[in-house]
Amino acid sequence: MKAGDRRKRVVAEGYDRMADRYAMWAAAIARDPRDPRDRLISRIASELPPRSRVLDLGCGSGVPSTMALADRFDVVGVDFSTAQIERARVNVPSATFIVGDLTEVEFAVGSFEAVTAFHSLDHVPREEHARLFARVSRWLVPSGLFLASFGLADEADWTGEWLGVPMYFSSYDPTTTRGMLARSGFELLVDEIVEMHEPEELASFLWVLARSLRGATTESS
Repeated sequence: MKAGDRRKRVVAEGYDRMADRYAMWAAAIARDPRDPRDRLISRIASELPPRSRVLDLGCGSGVPSTMALADRFDVVGVDFSTAQIERARVNVPSATFIVGDLTEVEFAVGSFEAVTAFHSLDHVPREEHARLFARVSRWLVPSGLFLASFGLADEADWTGEWLGVPMYFSSYDPTTTRGMLARSGFELLVDEIVEMHEPEELASFLWVLARSLRGATTESS
């Protein structure tokens, strides 16, 4: 990640420090029957051949999402946190993992049939979202799929304590996010606001499954 971006350092260092606590938190979230991840991963599986190439952005420790993807697909996971990637390599040995900045990692045009991002884009400064969406479209094969969750708050920069460590969040309102995805060449196949029970409180997220209409395209600057 860029050495001067304090916000991203907060995310990486926070997930390093709270590895044990986050594992328990993520497991609790996955038990919520309202969590749409399994349903949406199954939707991807119904549209793609087995062992298709999938990129999981913000894979964390690999549980539960990357593990579920790796049961069906050939998966590459990327995460800011070294501690989380170390756990992911143990939890999901069949996948490939990279420690890196989601907005800076490089892949060739048309490298993947699908890209996923579960609760990770909220940690990316929102002014970088549009460029990241364009990169995702470039990494996808024509008509490739993008499955992601987003926060609902129109909040540029929030830093505070979360799960016992300093953490950074950033998001647009759903209308703005949908518009940015459309301008990046995505057609929304699923567009849902889902309220879920986090261990501390109820929280709502925008979940989208989108198809790239451009497929492999040039990256925006």
